[in-house]
Amino acid sequence: MSDSIPLRNIWLLFLYAADLVEFRDRFESEVEAARDLPDLIANLLTFAVEERFRRNLSRGYRARAATLTRVRGRINLLETNSRRLMDRGQVACRFQEHTMDTPRNRLVRAALNRLAGTVQADQLAGRCRQLAEGFARMGVTGARPSWGDIASDQIGRNESTDRFMVALARMVFDLMIPTEISGRVAGTEPDTQQQLVRRLFERAVGNALRLELAPQGWQVSQGRRLAWPAMAQTSGIAAILPGMQTDIELNHSREGRRIVIDTKFTSILTASSYREAILKSGYLYQIYAYLRTQEDSNDPASLTADGMLLHPQTGGAVDEAMEVQGHQMRFKTIDLTAPPAAFEHGLRDIIGGR
Repeated sequence: MSDSIPLRNIWLLFLYAADLVEFRDRFESEVEAARDLPDLIANLLTFAVEERFRRNLSRGYRARAATLTRVRGRINLLETNSRRLMDRGQVACRFQEHTMDTPRNRLVRAALNRLAGTVQADQLAGRCRQLAEGFARMGVTGARPSWGDIASDQIGRNESTDRFMVALARMVFDLMIPTEISGRVAGTEPDTQQQLVRRLFERAVGNALRLELAPQGWQVSQGRRLAWPAMAQTSGIAAILPGMQTDIELNHSREGRRIVIDTKFTSILTASSYREAILKSGYLYQIYAYLRTQEDSNDPASLTADGMLLHPQTGGAVDEAMEVQGHQMRFKTIDLTAPPAAFEHGLRDIIGGR
């Protein structure tokens, strides 16, 4: 499936998934000129890093402990007394140190080093290496940070350049980038490229809906866990009961509406012994369970909640619906191979046309 998706649409998915849609129209020429996805990411990352170098890298704080001749931060009394440091005119201190060696800067440096060995153009690879060395000269010398370290390094909403730079760096490591793309995604690792586009698709849909619907009073949540309304449970049932987690849930409290959306990066239809194309029964039962098991008389929206199965379009378009026991169930596809304008319109108009 992913071997037919234009690179521009992969880029749009990335921008929506990374919550960076404000950059949508800034790099059209770079997207058009890119030979493949690593080439595009490397060009934009080096651009973002060079811009940050001109404006100075952002700094952060890291915890340090050291033996000093004057007090800095807080005194570690236990260590100071046990080592009799005061006799030598010293104190053990814990303090926060201002540094450029932050998780975000270490991530970007590691991404540049990775790209230097991935991109095919020698000049671009050289730029990546030079900028990585520039980070080192500025004191960014630590190892590539963990995702936990990255999560703790909060980037402010007004730090748009840093958000863009870090999102590009994450793209390098979050999932392996396919190594052979020419205007389309067509790498040497089909499972890897499929996984890349699948994850971008799932994230992009949620963010596109939030951008489109939040101004209309909708609340958009992703990844909410649902509980089984189980009673008279045996002691071992909890250990073997499968979990339920929605991909996207839309709620409009004033209108009392709820829409549960489950995204799948597979064909929405399959063949049977009797018909050429039918809905996949497992997915149908899944969305049905999400709706019916959550019915609660104390939550009126749950009694009439809508459900949607959203898949990429493979073959013909599908947009069908039915009502089952008070719940509308809709089955819809979105064409990832459409021209960019039509693709983006479809992405942001998923629940339109009702």
